[in-house]
Amino acid sequence: MADSAAFQQGSPAIGAAGSAPAAPGAGGTGSAEGPSAAGGSARIALKKAQLRSSPRPKKLEKLGVYSSCKAEGACKCNGWKSQNPPPTPPRTDQQSSAVNLQEPCRSCSHTLGDHVAHLENVSEEEMNRLLGIVMDVEYLYTCVHKEEDADTKQVYFSLFKLLRKSILLMGKPMLEAQESPPFERPSIEQGVNNFVQYKFSHLPSKERQTIVELAKMFLNQINYWQLETPSQRRQRVLNEDAAGYKANYTRWLCYCNVPQFCDSLPRYETTQIFGRTLLRSVFTVMRKQLLEQARQEKDKLPPEKRTLILTHFPKFLSMLEEEVYSHNSPIWSLDFLAGASGGQIPVHTVISAPPVIRPLYYSTSPVSVDLSTGGSVSPARKPVSALEPSPVGEKRKASEPLIHEENKRPRVTGDIPVELINEVMATITDPAAIPETALLSAHSARDEAARLEERRGVIEFHVIGNSLNQKPNKRILMWLVGLQNVFSHQLPRMPKEYITRLVFDPKHKTLSLIKDGRVIGGICFRMFPSQGFTEIVFCAVTSNEQVKGYGTHLMNHLKEYHIKHEILNFLTYADEYAIGYFKKQGFSKDIKVPKAKYVGYIKDYEGATLMGCELNPSIPYTEFSIIIKKQKEIIKKLIERKQAQIRKVYPGLSCFKEGVRQIPIESIPGIRDTGWKPIGKGKELKDPDQLYSTLKTILQHVKSHQNAWPFMEPVKKTEAPGYYQVIRFPMDLKTMSERLKSRYYTTRKLFMADMQRIFTNCREYNPPESEYYKCANLLEKCFYTKIKEAGLIEK
Repeated sequence: MADSAAFQQGSPAIGAAGSAPAAPGAGGTGSAEGPSAAGGSARIALKKAQLRSSPRPKKLEKLGVYSSCKAEGACKCNGWKSQNPPPTPPRTDQQSSAVNLQEPCRSCSHTLGDHVAHLENVSEEEMNRLLGIVMDVEYLYTCVHKEEDADTKQVYFSLFKLLRKSILLMGKPMLEAQESPPFERPSIEQGVNNFVQYKFSHLPSKERQTIVELAKMFLNQINYWQLETPSQRRQRVLNEDAAGYKANYTRWLCYCNVPQFCDSLPRYETTQIFGRTLLRSVFTVMRKQLLEQARQEKDKLPPEKRTLILTHFPKFLSMLEEEVYSHNSPIWSLDFLAGASGGQIPVHTVISAPPVIRPLYYSTSPVSVDLSTGGSVSPARKPVSALEPSPVGEKRKASEPLIHEENKRPRVTGDIPVELINEVMATITDPAAIPETALLSAHSARDEAARLEERRGVIEFHVIGNSLNQKPNKRILMWLVGLQNVFSHQLPRMPKEYITRLVFDPKHKTLSLIKDGRVIGGICFRMFPSQGFTEIVFCAVTSNEQVKGYGTHLMNHLKEYHIKHEILNFLTYADEYAIGYFKKQGFSKDIKVPKAKYVGYIKDYEGATLMGCELNPSIPYTEFSIIIKKQKEIIKKLIERKQAQIRKVYPGLSCFKEGVRQIPIESIPGIRDTGWKPIGKGKELKDPDQLYSTLKTILQHVKSHQNAWPFMEPVKKTEAPGYYQVIRFPMDLKTMSERLKSRYYTTRKLFMADMQRIFTNCREYNPPESEYYKCANLLEKCFYTKIKEAGLIEK
């Protein structure tokens, strides 16, 4: 998901940061740019490189064409012109003649040397800068003559004159405008960041990361989007502020579009200097074209991108559209605050930040440096879980996104109402439930004491490693030496030289456990991202600090770290003393990683057992025991409440004494509280063989329908990330066929319930405008038509 390839030509995702804009002179098309633009940009860069590598006399000749005459007297010639200009186009087989500084100018008769006298003592760097401006001037000159739109032509000509003047004065091009960027606050980028926080902050970190990736796609599309020219827009949109759009179009050309080719001009990202006004002017058309293009090229998308673009992106755009055109949306407020801490979201949360799967649990520590250079990352001392309840007595505002989204989501039969959960949570979120003492009960989780020490700042966790490219960090080197000592003492059968070599190997990293400034334990590992697994090499805690839960908490932090880096499998060779520890941490001898993935990558240890662990990205491992404990408490309270209702004693029925022989079951007091429901109307086939034959015929009709293709098999996790976190009871036509074959459907209601669940799940997971949603509606109509024809329900 992190990689974003260009969306044109059937590529897998939307909005590449490296996509090139359309060349000036191509006209505003209101669409994403094509591959020819990238070729034009590359050609310009190549010509500049060739010119800058030319001999100095050639450079002087080129600059002389744009330099005023410096001869004595009042010569007004502003550029040297050769007496014998080269043929147009120049012949490739003709060798370039030597430059003669004494050659006279065709306009003023003064020599080329008189035009370049001011460049004699200029450095090579400055001359190359001026030559870059020369190439930009020539390119803009071509654009001026090719451009047909009057407004665009005027901007190109103004920039041409500006750059021409910069060469004459040997200055830097500075756009003279009444306003300088940014032109509106908050910027588009900040607004989209605010939107992500405002609407999706309640989601688990994995799902929220999907939203962040969608935001990246969207912002990159805007940065490389061709605006319509003002004349084109006047023909399409009536009753609009034409002067305002023209002003923004001019700014966009000067600061965003042209500088991508003419690098002499300062360049800005569209999303950083424009705000909601420009976004409103492009959003509707842009959204329509992106979704149409996605539908047309859906078959070319790889499976892992298909769901992201066809399902999640339309829903994301629909929600953003409401905020873009709303008059009172809070995301465009300069005072927008988000998060529990009340701090404003950083501007580069979406665009510039690296892809982080679980930002709730890891934050940069004061001593951290880049991971790729052997730095460290430390978890926040007081991690915040997305599953943590609100404080007691604190009610969620009606406008907050969690309740809003919960109300929109269709409720599945059997769901516990949110109001009931909140009511129960209010009775069990007493701070005393987690004692802040070392005297924990026998039922406490193994890592609870270590977690409490981390929250109090007694212990810290850092991922560190040696680096050959960066200046040595004294503290990290001291920690590495401490880790080498811990591993050597706790693993006496391992050669010290071998331990030292791996701990200080730049390819290995170590999650270190620090207490009172010294290392007391760690896990040394090597990541193999291309193979999808990490090898755990050493794992140890110093002897006098064992049996305190440090080992479990250490492994949980390592799991969190790898989920963040999207590596979901561990492999390790465990000796007879370590097998028990690894089993407690979720490792087993059943290796999930295909053998071809790890053979030849990890060393085979004689006398040790290969063990593996598959991580679940939905589990917050460092807080998992707390979450389980709270879930148990919630279930216990719910059971107690249900028992209190069921145990209620109702008075006996007296109507039979009065001669009544029969009453409806539903009239009996308390009968519905037990979960009983009246039997619905409809024809039930008594003969099992007849029912089987009828249901088989209906299922065959449904499977052969042209809109049944999305539901033929179970949804794959790779195609729909997070699907099984949203859909608790999945169903598909293949599963129904297997159930029918095994005679599972003893009544028509079981069959209809499974079929209805397919449609309900689809509509719950996909937005209304998606193709899957439409297929579900059409297939549902077909199904009920066949059910009615078979006489299983009333027409």
